[in-house]
Amino acid sequence: MTIPLSQIRSMPAFSPYFSMPPALYRNAKFQSVYFRASVDAIDRILPECFEPSESGMCAALGLTVPWSANYGAFDESVLSVRCTYEGKPGWFAPVVFLNSKSSIPAGREIYGTPKVHADLEVGFAERVMYTNTMVGGTTLMSIRSTMDREVTEAEMPTSDPTWRLKVIPRVDGKGLDVMQLIDLTGTTTDQQVHLRRAGDGVVQFNPSPIFDLSDFTPLEYFGAFYVEMDMTENWGEIVKDFLVEDPHAPVVKPLTN
Repeated sequence: MTIPLSQIRSMPAFSPYFSMPPALYRNAKFQSVYFRASVDAIDRILPECFEPSESGMCAALGLTVPWSANYGAFDESVLSVRCTYEGKPGWFAPVVFLNSKSSIPAGREIYGTPKVHADLEVGFAERVMYTNTMVGGTTLMSIRSTMDREVTEAEMPTSDPTWRLKVIPRVDGKGLDVMQLIDLTGTTTDQQVHLRRAGDGVVQFNPSPIFDLSDFTPLEYFGAFYVEMDMTENWGEIVKDFLVEDPHAPVVKPLTN
């Protein structure tokens, strides 16, 4: 008996490459360094539906997940930038690096997260946590932070709303099949925080012929934070479906190399 189309959630149809949400995470460790970058650098990587924040605020995040139900163990790094959508402030991640195989297509196909494969080193050198992101023989982004003092939940910076732009091209080259603005604000639930700390941090970006972030060299730092927690990752929310709401918009022009 063939597989009913109504039962297919991802491919391969008979044995999907990744599991559907919810995804459980245990003892995930996060570091984040907040800094100010050039507004021109932020403007360069933002889709036109967003406007860069005049503050130039950015966050570099490194994390290691020793166990997750859907994806196993993996490491990840993220650049997130402050911006606005239709006048509402929020955060957008232009690129996410990780060394997991199954969570890359899951992140892109489900959430629209711009995940790309990289080699990562995440660890601790005495009181410093570090995350090194390497692509094509170059360390694209290096994060270092301390965790000298305890902080409360109220002292932690917020990253809400957290936006993604989900884009899938048509196979015939005649534009796109999907272009949706996604909000991941309510995606994480069942958080059990084991540790919250704060300290100082630095970020270094190096030039590269691909995924070049070297113009994000920090102009000013605003501290670093460290969290250890368990959590559940659920479904996100579609804020706007560009192709459904405006099917004749310029985004559906034929694709060219």
